[in-house]
Amino acid sequence: MIKKILICLSVISLVLISGTGIYLSNYYHADETALEALQSDGNVRISETDYGWLFDGPSDTDALIFYPGAKVEESSYAPLARKLAEKGMDVCLVKMPARMAILDANKAEEVMKQYDYDHWYIGGHSLGGVSASSFASKHTGELDGVVLLASYSTSKLDDSLNVISVYGSDDTVLNLDAYEKNSSNLPEDTEEHIIDGGNHAQFGSYGEQKGDGKAQIDTEDQIELTAEYILEDTRD
Repeated sequence: MIKKILICLSVISLVLISGTGIYLSNYYHADETALEALQSDGNVRISETDYGWLFDGPSDTDALIFYPGAKVEESSYAPLARKLAEKGMDVCLVKMPARMAILDANKAEEVMKQYDYDHWYIGGHSLGGVSASSFASKHTGELDGVVLLASYSTSKLDDSLNVISVYGSDDTVLNLDAYEKNSSNLPEDTEEHIIDGGNHAQFGSYGEQKGDGKAQIDTEDQIELTAEYILEDTRD
């Protein structure tokens, strides 16, 4: 009897492990635009690091640590990271275990140890933003602000943090009920922007996302607007 139970438990464990592996291996891949954005030029020097990539532009003072959305190839956010770096905010684009930021929400710690920026910001897309805000809630004194893209914070953020929240009007992936419920965790002066015609997936460059609304603007336009909002609001 005990032997049968052990066999059954072993089978269940194998099924769970196999199912988890299949789930995590099925992810959104970076498109050609994202791969092209990983190439250095005269404006932005891009280097692959132990944590992901550094997008090094003209700024020596400001940097954003960026956590990717769940099950999205991290390089999908290269166009946004590049745009920010060009305009004066370097970006540390972070790779996550199994492309799930919730598995290493404290990854920013090792990133910050490697550089000497005057102003640090942390942010992320979707569940990446949730993980980034969790880190921010525990490291307020080390950060200047938080960037939430189609995301929200389940942790209370200190009023001293400069917080910006951006999502698209045609986003049908973001849980707006959870977004509103958790809005009380943000500082009262949080800057909110709703991109007219934007959707959930177009903060990155990885194609259409299951369950998302159809965007009414191009990915390039949504990324351009997002970069402008981030730079305007973090420098107020």
